[in-house]
Amino acid sequence: MRGLLKKVFDGNQRQLNQLQKTVDEIEAMEPEIQKLSDKEISEKTAEFQKRYQDGETLDDLLVESYAVVREAAKRVLNMRPFSVQLLGALVLHQGDIAEMKTGEGKTLASTMPAYLNAISGKGVHIITVNEYLAERDAREMGALFTYLGMTVGLNINSLTKEEKRAAYLADITYGTNNEFGFDYLRDNMVLYKEQMVQRPLPFAIIDEVDSILIDEARTPLIISGSARKSASLYNQANAFIGGLKDETDYTYDEKTKGVQLTEEGINKAERFFNIENLFDLNHVTLTHHINQALKATVAMQRDMDYVIEEEQVVIVDQFTGRLMKGRRYSDGLHQAIEAKEGLQIQNESMTLASITFQNFFRMYDKLAGMTGTAKTEEEEFRNIYNMVVLSIPTNREIVRDDKADLIFKSIDGKYQAVVEDIKERYEAGQPVLVGTVAVETSEVISKYLKKAGVKHNVLNAKNHYREAEIIENAGQFGAVTIATNMAGRGTDIKLGEGVIERGGLAVIGTERHESRRIDNQLRGRSGRQGDPGITRFYLSMEDELMRRFGSDNMRAMMDRFGMDDSQPIESKVVSRAVESAQKRVEGNNFDARKTVLSYDDVLREQREIIYKQRFDVIDSDNLRDIIEEMIKTVVGQTVHAHTQDDDPEKWATQTIIEYVHANLVEENYLVEEDLKGKEQQEIIDFILEKVDEKYDKKEEELTPDQMREFEKVIVLRTVDTKWMDHIDQMDQLRQGIHLRAYGQNDPLREYQMEGFAMFEQMVESINEEVARYVMKAQVRENLKRQEVAKDATAVSGDQEKKKKKKQPFIKAESVGRNDPCPCGSGKKYKLCHGK
Repeated sequence: MRGLLKKVFDGNQRQLNQLQKTVDEIEAMEPEIQKLSDKEISEKTAEFQKRYQDGETLDDLLVESYAVVREAAKRVLNMRPFSVQLLGALVLHQGDIAEMKTGEGKTLASTMPAYLNAISGKGVHIITVNEYLAERDAREMGALFTYLGMTVGLNINSLTKEEKRAAYLADITYGTNNEFGFDYLRDNMVLYKEQMVQRPLPFAIIDEVDSILIDEARTPLIISGSARKSASLYNQANAFIGGLKDETDYTYDEKTKGVQLTEEGINKAERFFNIENLFDLNHVTLTHHINQALKATVAMQRDMDYVIEEEQVVIVDQFTGRLMKGRRYSDGLHQAIEAKEGLQIQNESMTLASITFQNFFRMYDKLAGMTGTAKTEEEEFRNIYNMVVLSIPTNREIVRDDKADLIFKSIDGKYQAVVEDIKERYEAGQPVLVGTVAVETSEVISKYLKKAGVKHNVLNAKNHYREAEIIENAGQFGAVTIATNMAGRGTDIKLGEGVIERGGLAVIGTERHESRRIDNQLRGRSGRQGDPGITRFYLSMEDELMRRFGSDNMRAMMDRFGMDDSQPIESKVVSRAVESAQKRVEGNNFDARKTVLSYDDVLREQREIIYKQRFDVIDSDNLRDIIEEMIKTVVGQTVHAHTQDDDPEKWATQTIIEYVHANLVEENYLVEEDLKGKEQQEIIDFILEKVDEKYDKKEEELTPDQMREFEKVIVLRTVDTKWMDHIDQMDQLRQGIHLRAYGQNDPLREYQMEGFAMFEQMVESINEEVARYVMKAQVRENLKRQEVAKDATAVSGDQEKKKKKKQPFIKAESVGRNDPCPCGSGKKYKLCHGK
C-alpha cells in the first residue's frame, strides 16, 4: 500500500515518468543513427543549425540531437550514455537540477544539453568548481564536441583578454564559477567596448551546483583596491582583548558564534583607551576594531577556520576544505586575525565592484545544475533560482551498507575506536576513506594512525596540490586516505583489483558536518555503479555539532549508566536527534543566505542601472544628447531650488547666475536682467539656450572625433569614481544597519530606503560633475580614457595580477588653493592634496 501511495503522490517520480517517454524516443532512434558514417554524423550539426534558423525550436531538435550525441560518445569516448544519463540530460535542458549519485556519469550527461543549446549560436557555459576539473572536462569532452563540429573554449585565470574573448566566442566554454563572475565585473569596468570578453549570458550548466549556489552563496566576488589605514589600532585592540576574561568581560554564544562585551568589559575598554563613553559616535571606529579583535580571538580558530602559510593568514573553506588563497575576510576581520597571530597587518581594501553568485547566475537566460546531493536544499533552489531538483535513479541498485552512527562519551574514545576500525580494515586489504570536518582533525587522526603503523595519505587544505593523485588511488587495495570535506572534489574513486571481494570502499566519518548534504556527499564516495561498500559515522559528545545542540542530557544519561569510552551508543534515536540539529543549522544558514541576497538585491538594481548606462556610453558614437539631458536636469534643479517663493521679486536670480557662471559658462555670460520677468520654465530655457551656444563653440574648437572622445572621458571617469565611492558607502551602511533594530526599525527596510536616497544623490552628483567638466574643462591634445582604479585585485579563490601603482603626487609651487588639483581628481587643490 505504501508503495502505491508513493507512486501516486511522489512528484519526482511523476516527472521522471513523463521524461521517460522522451528517453524511449531517443532510444528508438539508435539503430537509425548507428548506420550513419562519421562524416554524416558531424554534418548533423550544420543541419540542426539551419533547421533552428528556419524556425524549429530546440525542443523540436531534442530527440534527434541527443541520439546523435549518444552515438558520437560511443565512437569518440568509448562511452555509451545509459538511459538514466539521458534522463539527467533532459532535466538539465529544461533548466532544473539533476541529482545524480557519484560515479553515475554527470559529466557525460551534460554533453547532450550543452550540444543542443549550442545549436542556437549563443554559446553554452559549463561551470565547475576548480580549474583542474575545467581543464580535464574541456579536454576529454572537447574531443566529442570537436568530432561533432562544435568549438570548445577554456576560460581560466591565466588567459589574456584576447584568449578569454576567443574562449567565450566558442560554442561551448568550460571554466570556474569565480572566473565567469570576475569576467562579468571586469567587463563592466573596461574603457572600450573592444576590451569586453563576455557575450550576453545564455545557458549555464553548473557542476557541483550545491557547492557553487549554496555553499559559496554567502561570499560575494569582490574586485578591490587598497585603502591605506593604520595598523596600530588593530594591534591596540588585540592588546586590549588579551587582558579580558571569558564570562566576566565578554560572552560567547557557541550556536551563533557571536561575541559580546559585558558591562565590565565595556568599562575596561573605556579605561584602557582613556575615553568616557565607548558608544559615543566619535568612537565608532574603535568599537568596530574591538569587536573584530574579539571575534578573531574567540570565534576564529587556527587550523580550522584558517591556516598560517608563509607568514600569511589563509582562509580554509569550511565546506570543501580547500585553501582559499587570495581571498580575505572583509570588514577588518582579516587584519584582526593578523594582529592576533603577530603577523604583518596588510592594508584593508576598498570595494570597486562586487556581486554575489546568486545574483550573477540569476542573470543567465537559463540555468541548470547537477550534483550528487541537492534534495536537502530543494526549497532554496526553488525559492532563489526557480529550479526544481529531480533525483535520477542509479544505473545499478545501490548495495552500500550505511550503518547507524556510533556515539562515544569523549573525543579521545572516538578517535581510538576509529583507528581500531581503520587498522582492522587496512590489515584485511580493504581501502578506507576517512572524512574529517577540519584540517586539525585530519592531522590528529594521522598521528594516531602513524602510532598504529597504518600507512596512509592525508588530503587537506595544506596539500591539496596532490588531490587528483591521492583520490585516484583511494580505492586501491589497502589504501587509507584521510580527507577534509569532499564537497566539490569532482573526482571518482574507482575500486582496485581484489577490493570488491573485501567489501568495497569503507567510508568512515569522524564527525557530522552541520550540513546533511556534505555528509551524504562523503557517503556517496562509496558504492558507485552498484559496487559494494560500507559507511559509518563516529561521533562524540564533545563534537562541535553535539555541543551546540544540547548533548548535555545524553551525556548525563551515559554517566548515570556508568558507560565509558569503550561502550558507544548505537541508536537511531540519537542519529535522528543529530539530523534534527543539522536541519536547524541548515535553516539558519538558509536564512543567512536569504538575508545576504535581500541586501544584495538593493545593490543589484542599482548595479544593473549603472552598468547598462555605462555600456550605452561606451557603445554610443555621440554622447551630446545624453550630456545635454544631464545639463537640463542640473539647470532645472538649480532654478527650482531658488525660485520657490510665490513672489518672483524674491527669487534668488543672482544666485542662479553665480551657479551657472561657476559651473557651466564663463563670467559675464549672463546678467540678472536676462532673468527678470521670466517664469521658471522660461528661465530654464534661456539658460539652456546660452549653454547650447557655448557647447556649439566648444564643438567648433575641436575635431568631431576629439569632442566625442572628450565627452566619453568625462562621463566614464565621473561615473566610475562616483559608483566606486557609492559601493564603499553602501558597504559601510550595510555593516552598521543592524543597529537600527534596537530602535524597533527593520534594518533591511532602512537599508533599502537609505540606499535608494544615496543612489539618487549619486546620480545628481554625476549629472552635476559631468555638466561642469564638459562645459568648463580645457581639452588637451593627448586625451585618454583613464582607469579610476589602477591597483584593482579580484578578491576570491583566484587572484588577478595587480596593475601598476599610481605615481605619488608631488606638490608644485604654483598650485593655488582654489585651483584644480594636479592629480586629476577634479577637486579643488584645498579639498584634495592640499588638505
